[in-house]
Amino acid sequence: MKKISMFGALIGALFGVTAYAADITVYYSPTCPHCHHARDFISNNLIYEYPELNVTMVNVMESANRPEFMDTLKKCEYESGGVPVLVIGEKCFQGYADSMADDLRAAVEADMTDAAKSIAAENKKAIEADADAFKRVHEDRLNAIVEREIKSADDDAQKKNRTVNKKSNDSWVFYVILVVLVLGLGFVLTRKGNKK
Repeated sequence: MKKISMFGALIGALFGVTAYAADITVYYSPTCPHCHHARDFISNNLIYEYPELNVTMVNVMESANRPEFMDTLKKCEYESGGVPVLVIGEKCFQGYADSMADDLRAAVEADMTDAAKSIAAENKKAIEADADAFKRVHEDRLNAIVEREIKSADDDAQKKNRTVNKKSNDSWVFYVILVVLVLGLGFVLTRKGNKK
């Protein structure tokens, strides 16, 4: 087992391959207490323990996010629409309890290198020793949690209109450049004709 992990580390070092923490997508409802507990655990622990971790929060109460949530439930083979649903790499978790902390960490670490796991363990110890100090030094990690933008049909229509307008605005630039090139070419050709 050691030989395989050392071989993997050697190959990773040779080819610049790095295994990072698996990202997390959290499907939640703003009124769900378990969702708030899951978010607290992630925002107070996991994002600090795993420096490369990114978390996407998806509000399932927004109708635009429902199809994605339904697809996730199907992919995870969950029959109920209970939240939170946490998708970490290829693993799914429904619900949240403090007893799940080690399982969530294991899912985040699934493809991490031993060195990255070691850093996470050191960060965890530092948080346990003085969470406030560690978080002050690493307050930029709060940016690791992003709320999924809510897309609507109106947003898609506006984006399409902007694209059409941009294309029509860009087309006049093409014609101006074309005219300048033709005039320049005509000028060069007429000058050569006058020299003969």
